[in-house]
Amino acid sequence: MEETPENHGEQHHPKINTGDGGWQRTLWAMVGIQFVMTASISFLSPIIPLMLPQLGVTTTQGVDLWAGVITGATSFVAAFASPIWGRVADKHGRKLSLIRSSAAIGIFTAAMGLATNVWWFFGARAVMGAFAGFSSAAIALVASQVPERRLGYALGWLSTGQLVGSLIGPVLGGGLADITGSYRVPFFCTGAVTLAALALVWATVHEDFTPPKHTGPSKSIISGLGLLTGSAGLLALFVVLLMAQFSVRTVQPVVTLFVQHLIGSPPEIATLSGIAFSVTGLADLVSSPFLGKRSDIIGYRKVLLICLLGATLTSAPQIFVANYWTFVAERFAVGLFIGGILPTANALIGRSVSRENRGTIYGMTSSATFLGNSLGPLTGGGVAASLGIRYVFVVTTVLLAANLVWVWFTVPELREETSAR
Repeated sequence: MEETPENHGEQHHPKINTGDGGWQRTLWAMVGIQFVMTASISFLSPIIPLMLPQLGVTTTQGVDLWAGVITGATSFVAAFASPIWGRVADKHGRKLSLIRSSAAIGIFTAAMGLATNVWWFFGARAVMGAFAGFSSAAIALVASQVPERRLGYALGWLSTGQLVGSLIGPVLGGGLADITGSYRVPFFCTGAVTLAALALVWATVHEDFTPPKHTGPSKSIISGLGLLTGSAGLLALFVVLLMAQFSVRTVQPVVTLFVQHLIGSPPEIATLSGIAFSVTGLADLVSSPFLGKRSDIIGYRKVLLICLLGATLTSAPQIFVANYWTFVAERFAVGLFIGGILPTANALIGRSVSRENRGTIYGMTSSATFLGNSLGPLTGGGVAASLGIRYVFVVTTVLLAANLVWVWFTVPELREETSAR
């Protein structure tokens, strides 16, 4: 690296415009756009399992398995593409990556709505992953624009925008499917809303960006790997992100199916499934800004441990639940703690590396998130198909407990000399 992190930070801090509110405008624009993107994508969460019989999947075991495969396909492909897009974002700007990802999501989601068989549906979902990375680009953009001392606060609010979208999206998607009597309409609506978000990014997001000196793509990617593997703390956080997303997403493909198990198949099943999805986002909305702000004050590691302990203790009762509204209440309790895991881990990562490398590092750590997003639903679908849905909650609880132990022994608290970078 030709510049030390300290020198680079001194060069670029004046561009943050902390005095005139420039970074606040960028932050709030990104919070709003993150909300729009997540709401449109989460439209589909309760609908995918319900649409599978229309695509030729007729057995209960087949629906369980395909729901996991399709839910995880995008993230599995994105896990391998994300480091490349992270490096591109560092070289050409994070705003460009936001526009690229928005366009791909809009186009391929609409293609899923046109699917006539499960392989077409799966293919469109998988190819979308090759162009994914909206959230990681959003994190890198915000982390490169805000003051270091406000990083937990900023990423907490960015996470809030995402969580509010996840709260509203499934209810709107399920309600739209019930009202129209079609499971395809929400896919077309998602495509349209995502393209509208692209226009918002173009018009409202400002990025102070100076392209780095060219070092060659291979050298740059290898250097990024060196930064990740050369730091015990960063490598540990890579595992934290993977395990956290894995444990959370294991439940996703079976929520609709578990609601059916609890209440049967009333006419409003899609709406009730959407509520069960969304209530976790509601709890995240309540807790995430508070936890992000507290992590700036009391320490990122401490908040991360609190969140993992709470998520473990509130996940276990879902194993035994027998009533729909009790299940909804338990999903809310889990969400109160889940909301603090990702922004706190990402703040630790951001403050451990220089601004010039954050796109690359977030691209690589996003691979962990994407792998968790992919392997979690695959595992959840497989466990549900082979052992039964309740065992999915057993797996989730065990994984969250394992992540708690891992963080306790491997993730150090941020030191001031490290945060100065």
